[in-house]
Amino acid sequence: MTTILTCPFKKLPTTSKWALRFAVQTKTKKTLAKPNIRNVVVVDGVRTPFLLSGTSYKDLMPHDLARAALTGLLHRTSVPKEVVDYIIFGTVIQEVKTSNVAREAALGAGFSDKTPAHTVTMACISANQAMTTGVGLIASGQCDVIVAGGVELMSDIPIRHSRKMRKLMLDLNKAKSMGQRLSLISKFRLNFLAPELPAVAEFSTSETMGHSADRLAAAFAVSRLEQDEYALRSHSLAKKAQDEGLLSDVVPFRVPGKDTVTKDNGIRPSSLEQMAKLKPAFIKPYGTVTAANSSFLTDGASAMYYEEKALAMGYKPKDFMYVSQDPKDQLLLGPTYATPKVLEKAGLTMNDIDAFEFHEAFSVKFWQILKAMDSDFFRNYMGRKNQGDQVGLPPLEKFNNWGGSLSLGHPFGATGCRLVMAAANRLRKEGGQYGLVAACAAGGQGHAMIVEAYPK
Repeated sequence: MTTILTCPFKKLPTTSKWALRFAVQTKTKKTLAKPNIRNVVVVDGVRTPFLLSGTSYKDLMPHDLARAALTGLLHRTSVPKEVVDYIIFGTVIQEVKTSNVAREAALGAGFSDKTPAHTVTMACISANQAMTTGVGLIASGQCDVIVAGGVELMSDIPIRHSRKMRKLMLDLNKAKSMGQRLSLISKFRLNFLAPELPAVAEFSTSETMGHSADRLAAAFAVSRLEQDEYALRSHSLAKKAQDEGLLSDVVPFRVPGKDTVTKDNGIRPSSLEQMAKLKPAFIKPYGTVTAANSSFLTDGASAMYYEEKALAMGYKPKDFMYVSQDPKDQLLLGPTYATPKVLEKAGLTMNDIDAFEFHEAFSVKFWQILKAMDSDFFRNYMGRKNQGDQVGLPPLEKFNNWGGSLSLGHPFGATGCRLVMAAANRLRKEGGQYGLVAACAAGGQGHAMIVEAYPK
């Protein structure tokens, strides 16, 4: 997905279509705008359809998807390429041939070779980091128009030779004589050929997120049924949103040599009875996290335009917060830590938020947020021991109403932009003013951001 960020003093051409699309009548709440500080505005954002890995995108490279998102953004907004000052993309598992995927995608999409681009990585909040880096560049006066986005292609991940084999090959490359080469070759053993497979696991603990999710479910007494019920809700709401055309950030992508992909393909409402038949995926045989209540490996890209702009339309990414904590026992608790902090920083309460968009790595995430914010954990770990310190609970009727990562998919590097555009589009559709976006990430990190509808 990609996003456009802009500033008030950068005038985009009047032919741009974005202003009408993002016009919204907001409620009469206070604005978070601060005097003498640039307003950073989300102009528009798009994403390729998010697909299950191993399906239609399997023969592509990450920069192909990122290029498609950038091209789709240009077509959607009609903003000329030359007004973009900088491009930033997030990604997690890098393709070695295109380590700076932002630059390769930008060149492929026809942006000027004079437009700088760089790539960031922060696990599942890589796109979030790309967006907030863009916000910082605009707020500091370095840039006026930024494109931020993210991409992930789980269909094709780098698999390395073993370290012993790599060392042998490097030494052979340096050998200066036949004798040196033969001596090195004599050290070769068959086990050198065993490949190193990447794992979605914590380097510091060697545990997968699924293990952490199972432990979290046990710690907060989240049952298997509760997790399955929430997963079914996510898929059902996503299917409803898809059928009603609410997922308007999706742009068609013609896969070379194949048909045009027009929608996400991981949305699959099932039944609690069918979901109950699945075996635990991580902690066997007693775990409660399964393939049905976990997000799936996904391919996809997103892109957004940001600018500082005087026109009273668009959406403003305002206060944001990054947090980190113990990557073993609190790996997935980033949103729980970040949400009260970003609300406090913005001077808002849960009641002020009109649309919540939280990353659904696992179903247990929703229940953990509810139970952690109303438990001894919140009082003990968050330092909120006094009566009235609690921030309250996000109401279910405002939470991920168009589906989430469980159903729409989770391309690691691209999800952050999808969350922001989901919040912005919901505010536009529902006439709300404030959206709250939050996500967890590997390493025990997390991010939360307030998005405000630009007042008329």
